[in-house]
Amino acid sequence: MTRCAASSRDAAVRSSRPGEAARCRGCAGTDLAPVLDLGTVAAADDFPPAGTPVDPAETAHPLAMLRCAECGLAQLARDDTVTREPRGVEPRALRDQAADAVARVADSGLLRGSTAREFGSPHGGSWLPLLTERGFEITESRADLVIDCFGIMHEPDQRAAFARRAAAVGPDGVLLLQYHSLRAIVRLGQWNALRHGHFGYYTLPVLSGLLGAAGMSVAHAWEFDLYGGTVLLAAVHGAAAPGESVRRIAAAEAAATDLDAVRGLQRAADAHALALRTRLERESAAGRTVFAYGAASRAVGLFCRAGLHRGLLAGVADASPAKWGRRMPGTDIPIIAPGELVAADPDRVLLTVPDLLAEVTEQYPELNGRWILDGAEPHDIANRTTLHGHSR
Repeated sequence: MTRCAASSRDAAVRSSRPGEAARCRGCAGTDLAPVLDLGTVAAADDFPPAGTPVDPAETAHPLAMLRCAECGLAQLARDDTVTREPRGVEPRALRDQAADAVARVADSGLLRGSTAREFGSPHGGSWLPLLTERGFEITESRADLVIDCFGIMHEPDQRAAFARRAAAVGPDGVLLLQYHSLRAIVRLGQWNALRHGHFGYYTLPVLSGLLGAAGMSVAHAWEFDLYGGTVLLAAVHGAAAPGESVRRIAAAEAAATDLDAVRGLQRAADAHALALRTRLERESAAGRTVFAYGAASRAVGLFCRAGLHRGLLAGVADASPAKWGRRMPGTDIPIIAPGELVAADPDRVLLTVPDLLAEVTEQYPELNGRWILDGAEPHDIANRTTLHGHSR
């Protein structure tokens, strides 16, 4: 059995080694409170070849979240991993949401100007084709419209990252920035949103402060169901009067993300890992074979904390060919092609990315009635098109 080592909850980062948050990544404040400590885990983007043994050093990367008392930014404490080449495939849910977002912004009148620039995300996908269809010219210089969809959280120096994006927006331009809301992360217990390479976890009030320091203000905001709750904001240079949507979302996020609420993620992490382990042991004892679908980075910490191995989970199917023939970090569980999953004819399939439910039930009808997510029974989710669960 592969298990990740535990560490003390007050082992907050204190030194100034590379990748460490000795000061707040957003405001450089020094009052950083620990809110979530997952001990040591495997790097979520490093998928070793299948069949290779799990080296103890593989699961020796500390993973913890801190919250700044001065600006409120929840952030990765430290990151001693080396970023690998992304291997994921953009899901249909993300593509559909991007099209919806562009349409909503256009309806608001904020999709203005003639040039567009995008700060990309390692998660793949781009809004630029949607903008070129509307007549925008793509540029690497200052632009009328600047897009950042889940990109800025990957920047270790958050303050500098916001300054770069503000500098990329033309004088009368708009910055469209989409983020996974910390409110949703807390409300749904999405503790495994915390991972190496993800340095910032946001609310609208926190983002208003970070953007304000870069000379911008939030004028409008839209909410989406993706990942249990994401927000797209539109920011402009100078002091804009916030619209009703900004005031409403900011108030809701501030009320749901105080220090005690965010610390509830620790209880969620402990309960989730135990529940999954117990469920898979019960399935194994009953002689049922369980596979999973989605070799997502969010699953790495969960599998590690739950101590999973191929005796409990026979394999993980994934749409990305680059992951086939590899294994889940920190475990001996192989990653296989979806066709192999269907051929294996499993009794149960654990869906690690709830937003994929509509897509996989359509693509693999042979598996309908077998999908499970933690404590849910197959019949409870077989006909659902939306599932609230754990973050991207």
